[in-house]
Amino acid sequence: MLFSSILFLYYFLPLLLFCYFIVPNKWKNIVLLISSLFFYFYGEQLHIWVLLLSCFMNYLLGIVVEKSNHKKVILVITVAMNLGLLGYFKYVDFFIDNTNTIFQTEFGLLKVVMPIGISFFTFQTLSYVVDVYRGTVKANKNFLDFATYVCLFPQLVAGPIVRYKDVAEELQSRKHTMTNFERGIRRFVIGLAKKVLLANVIGELSVILLEANEASMVGFWVIALSYTLQIYFDFSGYSDMAIGLGNMFGFHFLENFNYPLIAKSVTDFWRRWHISLSSWFRDYVYIPLGGNRVSNGKWIRNILVVWFLTGFWHGAAWNFIIWGIYFAILLVLEKKIYGKFLEKHRIFGHFYTVFFILISFVIFNVNSINDGISFFKNMFGLGGLPLLTEETGYYIRSYIVILVIALIASTPILTNMFHKLKQRKGLNLFLNGIEPFYYVALLLIVTAFLIDSSFNPFLYFRF
Repeated sequence: MLFSSILFLYYFLPLLLFCYFIVPNKWKNIVLLISSLFFYFYGEQLHIWVLLLSCFMNYLLGIVVEKSNHKKVILVITVAMNLGLLGYFKYVDFFIDNTNTIFQTEFGLLKVVMPIGISFFTFQTLSYVVDVYRGTVKANKNFLDFATYVCLFPQLVAGPIVRYKDVAEELQSRKHTMTNFERGIRRFVIGLAKKVLLANVIGELSVILLEANEASMVGFWVIALSYTLQIYFDFSGYSDMAIGLGNMFGFHFLENFNYPLIAKSVTDFWRRWHISLSSWFRDYVYIPLGGNRVSNGKWIRNILVVWFLTGFWHGAAWNFIIWGIYFAILLVLEKKIYGKFLEKHRIFGHFYTVFFILISFVIFNVNSINDGISFFKNMFGLGGLPLLTEETGYYIRSYIVILVIALIASTPILTNMFHKLKQRKGLNLFLNGIEPFYYVALLLIVTAFLIDSSFNPFLYFRF
């Protein structure tokens, strides 16, 4: 079930909110768990058992690792079981296919269907057991509360990756206030608008330009820009909606994006982009490997390991691995060679970052290495295409307004202007008065788009 669907917006969510707030506090987690399982089952009937198995397995392993005298052995078993489950469903056919290619064998593909969200809930449960092992949190003895944490529908299928320690207290007891609920509605509607009015529309442009009869170099650069903006507004919009829904139900999820497209370096970009994933790899892989408190050789090894895994986490395909290694190389170069130059020349640093981020999302989006090579040839004038054609020019002009709006919305300009205006007494009263009508109007516009359009994918559902 998509957050950006009529079924969710006008049936599932209102009914859930009604049931949730009429039951006593001791029943609220039960309502959330049942509704979350239904939410997941609606889109993943075949593999809901994988989610339930992950809940039972990590619930028991968390208790065992806390009580055991052989904590490290239990932890290794836990990691192996979780990664084994993830590896089978997500990577087994990738390994079979590459084995056949390298050794000229003919093993048949298993054609395993990957359960939705397995990468996200596997990382959540792994972080929980590791934190229990480290003594950061106590093992949860209440299976209902633990299952609610794992299955909580706002972040279940596409993140952000919520760590148990960040919501442990709220699972037991949380406050429900009108202020928090209103904040959640505002955040949800903004995320919904980012997804439907920006990501979906820009996604349509990239599809149109790829299928154009008269392609051009400029057209391929606009496709690269469209890829970047689409995935940013798609994923950050989903994160906004997840955080907003969490607020409605009394949870406080950490931020997952902080205007990454204004970054002045690739290092800065990854402090701002998919924060829950990058911080997960930092705390559970990079630091245990030694972080940067090792020799240069080992530090480079640590960076390569982390970014290889980051790329591979996104998908069982070579373009994702190349994407991860690509960022590892850039991060090493910034740290060791020209990082200080970028700090001194911030305007250059911004254009440098945008350029390499555009390139990265081309790698991220192509279906094969050959497709990527062809795409880059067309971008850089090696594919025999004209600079601009009448057809691509027409489509770019048709979408230029939405592209400009998206570029402005990817910065904090509008947010900062709004906050400055609210600091003025007269305007503050006026803006507070019209703000509810603004969000209602935005919701109505989104609803109209959803009714009229059939293009409504969530890109991160495939991870």
